Formats: sequence, C-alpha cells, structure tokens
Amino acid sequence: MTIGLNQECTVKLFETIGEMGHQQVLFRHDPEAGLKAIIAIHSQELGPAMGATRLFPYTNEADALRDVLRLSRGMTYKAACANLPVGGGKGVIIADPTHKNDSMLKAYGRFVESLKGQFITGQDVNLSPPDLRHIRCETDYVVGVEEKAGGPAPITAAGVLLGIKAAVEFKLQRQSLEGLKVAVQGLGNVGKTVAKLLAEHGAQLFVSDLKAANTEEVADLYGAAIAPPNEIHALPVDVFSPCAMGGILNSQTIPQIQAGIIAGAANNQLEHEQQHGSMLSAQNILYCPDYVINAGGLINVYHDMVGYSDAKVLEGLNSIYSTLLEIFAKASQLEITTHEAAKQLAEERIQRKKEGKREKGKGRALNES
Repeated sequence: MTIGLNQECTVKLFETIGEMGHQQVLFRHDPEAGLKAIIAIHSQELGPAMGATRLFPYTNEADALRDVLRLSRGMTYKAACANLPVGGGKGVIIADPTHKNDSMLKAYGRFVESLKGQFITGQDVNLSPPDLRHIRCETDYVVGVEEKAGGPAPITAAGVLLGIKAAVEFKLQRQSLEGLKVAVQGLGNVGKTVAKLLAEHGAQLFVSDLKAANTEEVADLYGAAIAPPNEIHALPVDVFSPCAMGGILNSQTIPQIQAGIIAGAANNQLEHEQQHGSMLSAQNILYCPDYVINAGGLINVYHDMVGYSDAKVLEGLNSIYSTLLEIFAKASQLEITTHEAAKQLAEERIQRKKEGKREKGKGRALNES
C-alpha cells in the first residue's frame, strides 16, 4: 500500500528505488493499532537483510520514505565494510514517540513476520529493548532483545572511538587523543558514551543536545563545555562528532565547519552524498563515512544472532579502525572523496563474496556430477 503519494510522487518513488538498487519496499498501515510503517530491503545478495527499526515523527511520509531508502542502502554497505554475511534493510515507524504502545509494536512485529526472515530487525531511534520484546511477541526475526554487551549503543560508541583514532592517526599523524578538542553533537545513548570514552582518553569536550538535561549531565561528569545546538558544528575544534540525526553536513553547515576531521555515530550525515562529500574534500576535511564508523551496533547484534562471542565482536570492532585507514588511503591515492572510496570498497567486497559463492556452487555441482 502506498501512503500519501500522488501520481508524480509514485513515479519518482519507482525511479528512486531503481536508481538506489532496492529489491523491495513495503508499506503497512494498521489504523486500529495506529501503525504506519515502511520496510525497505536493499540487498539480500550475501544473506538476509538486517537493519534496525526507528520510530520517528517524520514531517511527512516522503521524508520517511527517503530516510528508509538511504538507511537501508547504508546497511548493505555497512555489512560489507564490516565483513558480515548479511544484506541491508531498514524499518521506520511513522509516529510520535509519546504515542508508542504495545498494540502498535505488536502490529509492527506482524509486519516483520510477514517477510518470513527476509528482514531481521533491532533497536534504533526511540525504540528500547523492552519495545523489542513486544515486537518479539509476534516474530522471531528480532535481534538485540537480550542486550548482549549492554546492547548496541556501547559497542557503537567504541567503534566511533576507534574511528576517531584512525582519522587522527591518518590526518594529524598522532596516536594519542590527549588534549584533542572534540565537539560531540547529540548525547543520546551512543553520543553520551562517545563523550565518556573521549574523556577517558584525555580529550577536551564540547557538547550539545536538544535536551538541556543531557548536556548538563555530560558537562558535570566529564568537564565538557556546553555549546548551543546550532553552533556546535562550527566550533574551532580538531574533531566534529555528529551523533544525532542525519543531514547535518549540508550546504549551510559545511562552510562553517572548522574541524579537520568529522567522525561520528549519526546515520546519513551527508544531506546529499556526492555534493556534500565533495564540499568536505574541497575544504580538506577528513570525513569518516558514517556506515563504516558506526558499524559496531550491527557487529554486536549480528553476533547476538549467530552465537555471541566477545572475541569475535572485538575482532569485528577492531576492523573498523583498519577499514577506515584503508578507505582514507584509497581516497587519497585515487583523488576521490572518502564517501566514494567507502562505496567502492563495499561494492568490491560484495562482488568478491558473490564470486566466491558462485565458485563454491560450481564446485558442488562438479562433485555431484
């Protein structure tokens, strides 16, 4: 079912899906439960599509659709860059978080169940582990319910710290974060933990959040300076770390950025990928592609699904550091943006794995003959 789309928008919808390479985009409207939701499956080339679900009061349904399409494609590249044998998908529930209820979540669980394992979901913005347990009442295709290692947020934050270290090593030619000036935008579960880890490594923090209580807490705990939300990106710091919603890197904000490095947990940081990736490169700003640096949560819940191992999670987490260094070197060598280099790397890894699967298939066929 399409929701709120006129004929012109429907044409653009199919054009956009085709251009971005999605396999399926599904809509569900359950008026009794108050559910309006979209699930986008970008790729199942390497395995079932994995991607968390976010609940958000989108201004309109077109914004929700745009978000789920970009996020699901990002999950494909995230999994490839993290060397995980899964595809990319994403779910969004269009709702005010204050209207969230058990009936809505269970209706969403039935939506996930209807895909029979093609899509496996977990926790994103405005959903909590107890919410996942309500979704789990209707489907087994949910991960992160047991909150292994404290859930995805601490692991995501640890990956962001590793990404910052990689960027600092590549651009500033230093190993230590002692005295490094870092501006953290957004102090939710991930951003707050990023701030904590940076403080433990001796960084000087500047923080902002739309909720004053969050900034005051982090300022008290870690001696951070508080900046207004509309100024945090423009501070004269070494690293800008976006950990809130996407689209922060745009034509208005990029010219104001003084940081030499951008490394944060937010998804879809570039409002327009090509244009704004090029703007950052032109300003000699080293950008850590979001779906690479924030892959810790996916790594955590993937191993939750297949059998949790601290050693395997740590191995996957450390790969964020080495993969980013590879991306930075590739971008420099080919004189392309880090966003383009990350995309190329992901697509190369997907192609190699597809070829490997084909060769195995041929080998089995020969043996059987």
